[in-house]
Amino acid sequence: MIRPLTLALLLAVAAPPVVAKQAPAPDYKAALADPARPAADRDRDAARKPAELLAFAGVKPGQSVGDFVMGGGYVTRLLAAAVGSSGKVYAFQPAEFIAFKKQYGDDQAAVDAAYANVDAVGGPFAAPAFPAPLDVIITVQNFHDLYLKPFPEGTGDKASAALFAALKPGGALIVVDHSAADGSGTTLSDSLHRIDKAAVVAALTKAGFKLEAESDLYARADDPRTANVFDPAIRGKTDQFTLRFRKPG
Repeated sequence: MIRPLTLALLLAVAAPPVVAKQAPAPDYKAALADPARPAADRDRDAARKPAELLAFAGVKPGQSVGDFVMGGGYVTRLLAAAVGSSGKVYAFQPAEFIAFKKQYGDDQAAVDAAYANVDAVGGPFAAPAFPAPLDVIITVQNFHDLYLKPFPEGTGDKASAALFAALKPGGALIVVDHSAADGSGTTLSDSLHRIDKAAVVAALTKAGFKLEAESDLYARADDPRTANVFDPAIRGKTDQFTLRFRKPG
């Protein structure tokens, strides 16, 4: 005779495991349809694949996120819509960029004023002054700039360490940049505005990050990776790598 308690235990073991419901992936259609996004941004969506980038980054409503070197604000505006009113976007523009070209400061101020959940962040290129721990940081086509000749040697290492410090434990850093020839390191950053993917991985690994995933979202096998990215023959058609790093948590 099986005692009631024993029977209950046997039934529990035999029962199929309860599968936890997985949270649905965020729907980025609303972010792309945000009426605050200018027409020029929408025109670039086909090439820049914003929904796929946001998904790869794991951006969710309510998060605190950073745009490292916001440029004209394309990614910043996407992030503002994606994290929603309960989230926060910190849009960093290097002081050196603004000093070089006033438009960088004007663009930052305009985006800051247009979105209640966006705060402008300044500071040196190697020391972004993010005021709060972040869930995600995205930097698009700007990591190679850390190795331009006008910046002191070591700027890349300092910025990598600063990005690591800015993230919460378990936070993600997304890097998109123009691919240089394998083995070229950072040597083509100034002349071609490209960087070897391996050099990015090495710099961020040194800072403490773990490379978690890579996407072929912007891969272009037909780019020989030998031309300056601003060359009309290749501009907008460069081979780019997309990497997701994780801060151990």
